[in-house]
Amino acid sequence: MQLIIHRGTNEIGGSCIEIQSGNSRIVLDFGMPLLNANAKAFNFKEYENLSVNELVSKSILPDVKDAYSENSKIDGLIISHSHADHYGLMHYLDKDIPVWIGKATHEILKINNIFLNQENNIETPNYFERWKQFQIGDFTITPYWNDHSAFDAYSFLIEANGKKLFYSGDFRSHGRKKEVYKKFIENPPKNIDCLIMEGTTIGRNSIKSKKEEDIENDFYECFKNSTSINYVFTSTQNIDRLVSIYKACLKAGKTFVVDVYGAHLLEKLSEFAKLPSLLKGYPNMGVYFYSQPTSKLMKDGYEEMVYKYVSKKIKKEAIINNPSDYVLLVRASMLRDLKSMNIKDGNLIYSMWSGYKDQPKTKEFIDFFEGNNCTVIDMHTSGHADVETLKEFANAINPKLIIPIHTNNKNEYKSIFDQTVLELDDNQIYTI
Repeated sequence: MQLIIHRGTNEIGGSCIEIQSGNSRIVLDFGMPLLNANAKAFNFKEYENLSVNELVSKSILPDVKDAYSENSKIDGLIISHSHADHYGLMHYLDKDIPVWIGKATHEILKINNIFLNQENNIETPNYFERWKQFQIGDFTITPYWNDHSAFDAYSFLIEANGKKLFYSGDFRSHGRKKEVYKKFIENPPKNIDCLIMEGTTIGRNSIKSKKEEDIENDFYECFKNSTSINYVFTSTQNIDRLVSIYKACLKAGKTFVVDVYGAHLLEKLSEFAKLPSLLKGYPNMGVYFYSQPTSKLMKDGYEEMVYKYVSKKIKKEAIINNPSDYVLLVRASMLRDLKSMNIKDGNLIYSMWSGYKDQPKTKEFIDFFEGNNCTVIDMHTSGHADVETLKEFANAINPKLIIPIHTNNKNEYKSIFDQTVLELDDNQIYTI
């Protein structure tokens, strides 16, 4: 078995792994970078008019042989979860390459195409199921369900030619699926030759991560003591976080207000798990129709999607007259609408990785609230395993070899893990 990490050995995000055995080739993830060469937030709009060859030459697209031409010899692409740094460039691949993906992840990508102007269309998806083996050429693959801030995330056991490789994907042990992680640790895959393991938190603060239930309680304490409005700035796709906010609102007697994107995402994903959905009778929820995205949905032919939430509409006047009754899910693109509410005081709860604060739009957004006498509160826990959990994970699997990925600090692996560590570089070939 031969592997090439085309991107991810020296950075967080943009993950792309190629594995070959016999006459079979597969690719694990095909992500968009998070940062550019200057360590600034990656903006794909700067490159979207370039050809495939130009994108490859600038190391925007990974240099995967025959990946972009017709009649590609790649037997399958496997997507681990719905974060763009793991799937965001897949639309450049040859459309005939079979795509294997979780069904809920595919639903999220379809929703992203509508709301986030993405182009990740999978015409004939192959759906895998947790813990059930499937075959791609010479490879036998087993998906393991992960606890992660993405709703439908997986690790993979990949077997071929008598060798076993395990790809961790992105994972943690302190989210709402922590029992999934616990069961994995109790019954891990055995006799693993190579573990390709993420290390997002390596090099950061080594303090044990807060549990998602603790974040829920932090929200509740904030909401119940608040006499004005609460805005929560978080990723709409962080479903664990949305559940925490909703439960805190219920206990504190507040109404949780999302936009159409959040409402539609929760509705679709409630087909796969018990989630708060506006159309399934969950109390203390409403929808605010932000002007620009709502107009775009109507223009693009999604009137039905908009109209079905009209009965749950929260009007601007209701928020202005009774701001302390509401908790609004917000993001930077909503700033114009939020300015029109002219609400001063209150809390802006920042519930994302602190590194995003350096992005210009995020900074502008936070500055606006601070300028309107709002208290900015940090309330977050990582979507990734802390160092203690990474060590537990590695010890449970006890592979012959660990290869770092999805990390800025691969040089620290050897001092952390008891197993042998091999530090590869991007595009370096390694034979197991």
